[in-house]
Amino acid sequence: MKIYRRRAYIMTLLTLSLVIPGVSSAQSNQGSGRGMSQIDSSTSGVHDFDFLVGHWRVHHRKLKERLANSHEWIEFEGTLSSQPLMGGYSNVDDLVLDVPDTPYRGVALRSFDSKTQRWSIWWLDSRTPLGPLDPPMRGTFKDGVGTFYGDDTYNGRPVRARFLWTKITSTSCHWEQAYSPDGGKTWETNWVQDITRVR
Repeated sequence: MKIYRRRAYIMTLLTLSLVIPGVSSAQSNQGSGRGMSQIDSSTSGVHDFDFLVGHWRVHHRKLKERLANSHEWIEFEGTLSSQPLMGGYSNVDDLVLDVPDTPYRGVALRSFDSKTQRWSIWWLDSRTPLGPLDPPMRGTFKDGVGTFYGDDTYNGRPVRARFLWTKITSTSCHWEQAYSPDGGKTWETNWVQDITRVR
């Protein structure tokens, strides 16, 4: 029952952010006043993804076959739009992925826990619109690098997943995903995004 409640909560946030984007923007702007100073003093990590708010072009490189000693990459373009929710404690990305022959859309929803100072990230895409949701990735930023880990499965076997956010500037950033089949001893990077702000 907890899984269904959590899924319903996430879907509600996604619906509000995508169908009524002005609401989340208004909430975020309200948070920039008196209430935001309380956030600043107690939860500095809540601002970790502020750099991503806005509209971006994305150049993708995906490994054609994962965990198969493959060195063949597929390259394609896409877009990303990100906006804050709940006064900055959550945010959502709407992605268009122009994969050759099979384009699709995806959503990344993030939520910040002020007690643990960690973010949780969920992924949902149009190829499986009814779920199930991927297990959340969890992590933090340190010295300008965001590192997130989660447990997942790939082709029926358990894997450890890792996201890295690096090279962050006001106009560009870099994201990559890697899988480990051996509990984190070795990693294979399988998806890379070079992200450039739309001016």
